[in-house]
Amino acid sequence: MAIEVGQTAPDFELTDQHGQTVRLSDFRGRKNVVLVFYPLAFSGVCSNELCELRDDVSEFQNEQVQLLSVSVDSMFAHRVWAEQEGFDYPLLSDFWPHGAVAQSYGVFDDTKGVAVRGTFLIDTEGTVRWKVVNALSDARDLDEYRKALAELT
Repeated sequence: MAIEVGQTAPDFELTDQHGQTVRLSDFRGRKNVVLVFYPLAFSGVCSNELCELRDDVSEFQNEQVQLLSVSVDSMFAHRVWAEQEGFDYPLLSDFWPHGAVAQSYGVFDDTKGVAVRGTFLIDTEGTVRWKVVNALSDARDLDEYRKALAELT
C-alpha cells in the first residue's frame, strides 16, 4: 500500500555507506526529511539525479532539512559510489530484508527487485507533506523538491 500525503511516514532503521545506523525517527522534532528512493547505484539516471542533489546539497541538507537516499544496494556498493561521486549525504542500504523499506512506502517494483523513483518530504512530526513517484526510467525534477520545501519551511 502506497504511503500518501497526510499519513505518518513509516519509521525505519538502515545502514549508511559508512556502516552507521540511521533511523527516520532520529530526525523527529528536529528536521524535515527529504527521503529519496532510487533503483540502483552506478546507473545512469540515478547517477545524474544524485549528482544533482550533491551539487545543490545545501538546499536539501541543512539545519532545517536532512537528505536521505535509499536503494537496495549494499553498504559496500554505496561506499564505493559515494567515494567516486563525492556524495556526503547518507546513502542508505535497503538490502536486507530486500527492499523492505521501499515496500513499506509503496515504491518497490516486485518484478525488477528495486525501488522506483519515489521521493517523500516528511515534516518534523513524521507526517508526509509531499511526494512524487516516477517510473524507473523517468528522472525527477529538483525544482519540485524546492517548491515543496519552500511551502513547508
